[in-house]
Amino acid sequence: MTQRYRFTRYAYPLFVGCIYFFLYVPILLLIIFSFNSDSFASSWTGFTFRWYALLWEDTEVWDALKNSLIVASSTVVLSVSMGTLLVFYAQPRHLRRGMGFFYASLAVPEIVLAVGLLSFFYFFSIYLGLPTLIAAHTLIGLGYVVPILYTRYIEIDKRIIEASYDLGATREQTFIRIVLPLLSPAIITGALLVFIVSFDDFLLSFFCSGTAVQTLPIYIFALIRAGTSPMVNALSALLLSVSSLFIALFFFLRNKKTDIVS
Repeated sequence: MTQRYRFTRYAYPLFVGCIYFFLYVPILLLIIFSFNSDSFASSWTGFTFRWYALLWEDTEVWDALKNSLIVASSTVVLSVSMGTLLVFYAQPRHLRRGMGFFYASLAVPEIVLAVGLLSFFYFFSIYLGLPTLIAAHTLIGLGYVVPILYTRYIEIDKRIIEASYDLGATREQTFIRIVLPLLSPAIITGALLVFIVSFDDFLLSFFCSGTAVQTLPIYIFALIRAGTSPMVNALSALLLSVSSLFIALFFFLRNKKTDIVS
């Protein structure tokens, strides 16, 4: 029994460590070779910032970045505003029964959701572009925002809301002055998470953006199809840095919210 306990004690951490090793070593190599002076990633020939300078001068990168920021920002605004209003104004029993629909949007494979949305847009003859892409990302964003806000909302002491009504406040005044400040940590957390998901999404962007709109993930895909280039490594490293920053901020706010609740 002791030998089995020792085996499981060291085998499981070793197994998990190997998984993370194979997961993060390619990412580390990608970052390292983004500073490689050689045009091919087969060997290291020297250190350079050349590929980052070329990215800075590439107008297509800035256009793709602008589209990604527009889509991600619009998705955050729509998802957070719709989710907040739904959580506060919907009937509690109806909202509890309908939570499965928001979880389902995350459980369904994204490729299935993308093909379904594309068929929907084609059936109603809706022109593909930024509006359809924002709508598709908002659908995914609600699957993240609504459960986060609902979990925080049910933790609020309802006696505070009832006291606001007893003191003569309207429902809108209670929502603005009582509920929104209490939901603000969850709102910020959900907004950061939705921004990360929308900014890095490829499948929905590929199927629902049409030919006139190009986001950063689609631009990277086009570069890869044209041939391996260190510019892909440089752009991927920059996106990884931005995403890591938002993820760190997300966990910081979530831990802060947990400390406040406890």
